[in-house]
Amino acid sequence: MEKKYKVGIIGATGMVGQRFICLLANHPWFDITVLAASPRSAGKKYTEAVGAKWCMEEEIPESVKNMVVMNATDDVEIIAELVDFVFCAVDMKKDEIKALEERYAKAECPVVSNNSAHRHTPDVPMVLPELNPEHTEIIASQRKRLGTKRGFIAVKPNCSLQGYVPALFPVDKAGYKVKDVLVCTYQAISGAGKTFDTWPEMVDNVIPFISGEEEKSEKEPLKIWGKVDGDVIKDSDRPNFTAQCLRVPVSNGHMGAVFVRFENKPSVEEMKKIWKEYKGAPQKLNLPSAPKQFLNYFEEDNMPQTKLNRNLENGMAISIGRLREDTQYDYKFVCLSHNTLRGAAGGAVLLAELLCAEGYMD
Repeated sequence: MEKKYKVGIIGATGMVGQRFICLLANHPWFDITVLAASPRSAGKKYTEAVGAKWCMEEEIPESVKNMVVMNATDDVEIIAELVDFVFCAVDMKKDEIKALEERYAKAECPVVSNNSAHRHTPDVPMVLPELNPEHTEIIASQRKRLGTKRGFIAVKPNCSLQGYVPALFPVDKAGYKVKDVLVCTYQAISGAGKTFDTWPEMVDNVIPFISGEEEKSEKEPLKIWGKVDGDVIKDSDRPNFTAQCLRVPVSNGHMGAVFVRFENKPSVEEMKKIWKEYKGAPQKLNLPSAPKQFLNYFEEDNMPQTKLNRNLENGMAISIGRLREDTQYDYKFVCLSHNTLRGAAGGAVLLAELLCAEGYMD
């Protein structure tokens, strides 16, 4: 990439915003130009605005410590003039997020969103870059609707499905049609924007409910499996997903226990071969954040493990294990992804890299 893009982070003081800052501080393509947050943070230096809320393992990067935080909602047009595009990770009501992201897009500022507000807007691509990069084609239709030349919104999927959908989609693409999927996810507390310091009730505890998570886990894969049809993305009518999502006492990393039934069942060897050989657009384009080996299968019975494997390839790779036949479904296996890297900020950065490589940010 010859040029460097000027980027803004909207919602910069939250956990995902902090993760964006760490990922972008030394990014080869992107320079952080703007940090924006709520009115109570606006006008303060970033270190002052984030204060004791900083929860990353690394220190706040020097390049942003003294950056003055802008107002995410009042300074939209000013921010749009200062950047080539923004990452959005705000903590607001869904209808407010939807309206705010459209304001940025209509100000001719592309938005790469971590939020769920626009995931089911029919002309907004929801992209897991290794799986459905062709969905970015819908951006032309979205720009026509919004009346923009540059501005648009693109989103990444929910963090909970980033382990099991990447394991299933390539097998389906290889011709072994996935029919039914049952998944139980065991999700880290960082998915709620928490640490054990801020959520001590989670120590030695499991909560069998995460608001909205099961609906996302069941519905969002159908858009990823869907097709661009005219001016919209039409959801697929298969596979059938059912999900149960639990919050577990883990800092980072979402584990999934998957049961799958196929229309035409592959062998264990065929599935492992597909996983090993699969490469998506990020690998073929050699994007900066792309893992070299996207899907990693572990032969050991006690692998993958959250603590050992969540940071594989800078947290951007998917770990799979325990593939075996099941008595009711065809197969069962476990999978693991880092929820704030692959599942949130890292997945959005990879999507932005794809959009830059395809010319949508120019």
